[in-house]
Amino acid sequence: MSELNDESSTPDEAPVIDLSKAPGERAAWDRPRIVVYLWAVAELIFVTNAWQISSSLRVRVLRLFGAEIGEGVIYRPRTRVKFPWKLHIGARSWIGEGVWIHNQDHVYIGSDVSISQETMITTGSHAHRTDMALIMRPVTIEDGAWITSRCMVLGGVTVGRSALIGPMTVVKQDVEPNSVIAPGDVKNLGRRFPARRTARSNGGQA
Repeated sequence: MSELNDESSTPDEAPVIDLSKAPGERAAWDRPRIVVYLWAVAELIFVTNAWQISSSLRVRVLRLFGAEIGEGVIYRPRTRVKFPWKLHIGARSWIGEGVWIHNQDHVYIGSDVSISQETMITTGSHAHRTDMALIMRPVTIEDGAWITSRCMVLGGVTVGRSALIGPMTVVKQDVEPNSVIAPGDVKNLGRRFPARRTARSNGGQA
């Protein structure tokens, strides 16, 4: 027992990283400071504001600041977008109330995607064993996927076409197309849509 104590470090001996020296604070901005500050004001007034009821106005403001958003997108209130110039959304997608897209890197959302209430998409992390430098990786959500309520999608992940992510799931690895994913160990529960039947050889009926 004494040998174990000799070889183990105490909590007081664990290193502490000086966060004031962590690199990359503004590495993700990609725009002049004035643009970032103007976006913060516009986001508060037109996007996050629960009293602003017009989805089309929200979309127009996001486009004004560089977001690529397709036709027919429904964009609910109380949402947040870190940098709209790194947001890409296909046609007819739904962004639910309270969704937070913390896109220090690019977020690609396909067409006919539903992202439900209070979900967070984040593309940033930190080099936690060295200097807490900012690490950025994009997120891709392919056509037809449904990210249900209060999920978290982490940087570097691709959610496959027509996949369904169950409520409260932390998505930290790629999700296969047409799969259903549950929270916890991110277990694949099977197919979202059953395989289509092929035509029978004795009459051609499906």
